[in-house]
Amino acid sequence: MDAAAVSEATLRVAVAGAGAFGKNHLRVYRELETAGLGVALAAAVEPNPVRAAEIAAQYAIPVFASADKLLSADLHLNAATVSVPTVHHQEVASVLLDGGLDVLVEKPIATSLAEADDLIRRAEKGQRILQIGHLERFNPAILTAQPRLRRPMFFESHRLSIFTPRSLDVDVVLDLMIHDLDIVLTFANSPVREVRAVGLPILSPKVDIASVRVEFESGCVANFTASRVSTEKVRKLRYFEPRQYVSIDYARQDLLVIRLDAAGVAGALAGLPLEIAAAIKTGKADPALLAKLAVAGKGGPAPGLSFIKPPVTPGEPLRLELLSFLEAVRTRREPRVTGRQGRNALALALEIQVAMAMHAQRAGLESFFNPGA
Repeated sequence: MDAAAVSEATLRVAVAGAGAFGKNHLRVYRELETAGLGVALAAAVEPNPVRAAEIAAQYAIPVFASADKLLSADLHLNAATVSVPTVHHQEVASVLLDGGLDVLVEKPIATSLAEADDLIRRAEKGQRILQIGHLERFNPAILTAQPRLRRPMFFESHRLSIFTPRSLDVDVVLDLMIHDLDIVLTFANSPVREVRAVGLPILSPKVDIASVRVEFESGCVANFTASRVSTEKVRKLRYFEPRQYVSIDYARQDLLVIRLDAAGVAGALAGLPLEIAAAIKTGKADPALLAKLAVAGKGGPAPGLSFIKPPVTPGEPLRLELLSFLEAVRTRREPRVTGRQGRNALALALEIQVAMAMHAQRAGLESFFNPGA
């Protein structure tokens, strides 16, 4: 089907993998179909027979045991979501891409750079859309913050979850932290210079909690904390720019900007050492200094600082992600999260894994990773 025909037709989509993520893709595709938004949920792939029967009954669609069997059914599909376990991303997505479908692959793109490169090559060769499911790119708070970026120089990311047996085929870096790696890579827009990391397995054989420091060629620094053994759920990102501090709460879809106003600079800097005041005026101070100056007294803004809450239009990130994917399929434009961007996030995640392993070796922590040794 040529681009003009695709732009006019109802897009027929399938979902490969009906686990926790896949069920949400199925739900949202059907909601978009019911809303008359030019998409039809046509089929699913699920090797588990019990789960397959449930999906077939719930959505009244055929469910196949493999991607090959899906394609052999000749359902005139246009696109598919791949939400199988990460270790099977390349295997399933390559079949669908070679079968002529545009594909959205859940994050991370694959388990290795070789697999990621293979998927990118297949998509380019077949002129297929390949979008990676970095969901937080579509969080309304991120969508609001990104156009306002100036020059972020310091990031702090915290992503904590209560332990569940989901996604234990990968460690916490590929499971949770990779969301924030993708966001910071996009916002910093600079090559990575140095990575330092420590991580430990706690309740699973793989790393469950990790602390990472990344320095970029631009001089920007990012600190990441991720845990899937927390007693609470936290999804927050803060970044500092010259004369500005931005706080994002992913869960609340909330954005707060604390800004040093030009008209109030003198008041804000009163009493500070002259060298610090001069550095702030020129935008060369330690970005974290703004955080220390941000709140005074009872929690209100200090003199010369203003609290701004830009309006954020709420929305389900997955719905926004799938609408963006379908728009790329229709228009043949580059998706918002490309295969190469997914590869970049994976490359940083793998570098972090190496740094964690080196730290464990230096600290004599190998027994934590090999309990039977």
